[in-house]
Amino acid sequence: MQRVLVVADDLIWMSRLAAAVERAGASVVRAAAPPQLERALAVEAERPAAAVIDLNGRAYEGVAVVEMAVRAGLPTVAVGQHEDLGLRRRALAAGARRVYSYNKVHRDGPRLVSALLGGES
Repeated sequence: MQRVLVVADDLIWMSRLAAAVERAGASVVRAAAPPQLERALAVEAERPAAAVIDLNGRAYEGVAVVEMAVRAGLPTVAVGQHEDLGLRRRALAAGARRVYSYNKVHRDGPRLVSALLGGES
């Protein structure tokens, strides 16, 4: 079973993102703060297959987390407010394959995660 890193410090969005990953048939590695994220990326042999990152975390800077995940070699998608075009551009420039709105993930999360794991995103 593939593992997907989910980075979110909002309990509701962590739950929703984790549920989308699980419905896509993968297991979840949760990170709500930088120490958890660093542990999840520390051992190459144990790294998740991909990452889904909530850009609007309060305990971390979303674009910096995208950069960390991409640098670790993880296919990465981000989630954020649909109207925050500046944040979307920065996340894409940092290496996110796509930036989805919260609404899109709420409606199509499992399909989006499956596409990410299959390399389609």
